[in-house]
Amino acid sequence: MSNFKDLNGASCYVIAEAGLNHNGSIEIAKKLIDLAHIAGSNAVKFQKRTVQILAVKDTLYAKDNRFPEFGSTYKEIREHLEFTFEQYQELKEYTENKNMDFIVTGFDIEAIDFLIKLKVKSIKLASHSLTNTELLDYVSSKKIPVILSTGMADFEEIDKAVEIFKSKNSPLSLLHCVSSYPTPTKDCNLSMIQVLKERYGLQTGYSGHELGYLPSLVAVSKGAEIIERHYTLDNDMIGFDHKMSLSPQQFIEMVKLIRDIDDVLGNGKKTILEAEWITRNKYHVSMVSKKTIKTGELLTKDLVEYKNPGTGIPHKDSDKIYGKIAVKDIPKDTLLSYEMFK
Repeated sequence: MSNFKDLNGASCYVIAEAGLNHNGSIEIAKKLIDLAHIAGSNAVKFQKRTVQILAVKDTLYAKDNRFPEFGSTYKEIREHLEFTFEQYQELKEYTENKNMDFIVTGFDIEAIDFLIKLKVKSIKLASHSLTNTELLDYVSSKKIPVILSTGMADFEEIDKAVEIFKSKNSPLSLLHCVSSYPTPTKDCNLSMIQVLKERYGLQTGYSGHELGYLPSLVAVSKGAEIIERHYTLDNDMIGFDHKMSLSPQQFIEMVKLIRDIDDVLGNGKKTILEAEWITRNKYHVSMVSKKTIKTGELLTKDLVEYKNPGTGIPHKDSDKIYGKIAVKDIPKDTLLSYEMFK
């Protein structure tokens, strides 16, 4: 049930989490997509909520003075950060034209329908949707690849969520996540990546909310196959997530280092590299005549010693040639070969 792969063969699929950092501007959203492309991301992710059913009325219409540029109530702020269907179509096309996947987090059933109509190839579900079994049932019935974050949840809750998808044979990937903003490094608990992978047998990654990117790099070395990180054009912009997001330079650096880690980790196959053969041939030892060997003389151990280079008969193959007869005179200190004996 592994769904998200780097087309260039890298082991880690990087999701650039634009989230709400577009501030309701299609122009800013496109600049975020440009940045994700420059960095070498595999996907760009946005968020879709149906604001009028997001919360109870007391919450929606409560005065909220955090971002007066967006609105004066929680509802107005949230509505300011939503795009229309046509705008999402434009962003999806813009992203896919840059050879990146377009992923959106859906927060409710209406949002899921919106995204399916948009024909996204995959959907993200946030950690706080993990216990919303109605939403999980609905999404899993669509058989669309889903990435599910696991913050704020215990194993019993994750077990139930995973079972919903497995029971429908619906593709699912998991992200280890700690839902504190920002996450202290001591709370990242990256060993959970392997625990989740072994427990559920699913493609597993990491959604990080730490300041900086060191834990995200460690996550790759711990086996994370997906990395999702918030990023912004400017940490000083107004909005929910800019302060805890990676700056443009940080995000570019992180993706480059993730690719470097991919290279360092390798494929786990033990082979002798071409560059190693040069050293091997120079420094391994081979059979050498310890003294002159006459034509017709039987090759015995007392006639042999082992020296560089390693291009002749190695010690491990010595039994294949001991007891054979020299077909010509062999001077002392000569690299032996099978052709010299019969």
